[in-house]
Amino acid sequence: MIRSRLSQLKASFLITAVYWLKNYPIAIVSSFLAPVAIIFLIAFISKGALIGVAVEGALMSSFVINGFGLQHDIAHFKNDFKLQDMIVASPTSSLIYIAGMAGSGLVTAMPSVIFLLILWYFFIPTTIISAVAVAAVIFILFILAVSIGFLFSTRSNDIGQSYQYAGIVTIIFTTIAPVYYPITLIPLPYRYLAYLSPVTYAAEIIQSATGYLSLSLLNLAADWIVLIVLTVMIIALSVKGTRWREI
Repeated sequence: MIRSRLSQLKASFLITAVYWLKNYPIAIVSSFLAPVAIIFLIAFISKGALIGVAVEGALMSSFVINGFGLQHDIAHFKNDFKLQDMIVASPTSSLIYIAGMAGSGLVTAMPSVIFLLILWYFFIPTTIISAVAVAAVIFILFILAVSIGFLFSTRSNDIGQSYQYAGIVTIIFTTIAPVYYPITLIPLPYRYLAYLSPVTYAAEIIQSATGYLSLSLLNLAADWIVLIVLTVMIIALSVKGTRWREI
């Protein structure tokens, strides 16, 4: 049973990892340039003062965009190649399928992630405790993004529709949320709008862990609770609302 599950997981992983790397290597360049360009823009505007926060934001955005970006691949395979029909007819579960797809999504993200980690080493002072906190938050963000992406992908009728979903979620997750700068830079009357995005709570935790934002223990605990609860709720919604075997 375990060997069978591992084989199914490997197959799901190879679907996107090999497919994209072999046929569309430009996707790696695309995922690399977007966060790097924003880092240089923030560094230029802030005269270097916010380069550390920008690197943190770029790292969060990379995982969120790649996690949610899986909806394009899944929707493409489902609608154009009818791959999901074959998977539904096989012993492979939706959980195994999405886990493999999520792992493959990390492959295309690795070039930008490695570059960002190098920048992190030079510009952001990090302790073991803060590194663990950052890794945990990024892992939660990725799971959150993958869950939303999978939900939307199985409910979209064509690849064009999935792009519309991507635009909306990307704005909520990486534009409204203050990931590239501290939330304190947003004027207070408008600051509350940022809390509509779950990424805001993740950004506050990471910025607090690395010394760019001062939070009380109560506020920090509240950020963790909200982020975890929202992630669990979205995962539950994804599992319940996903069109899998009904297709």
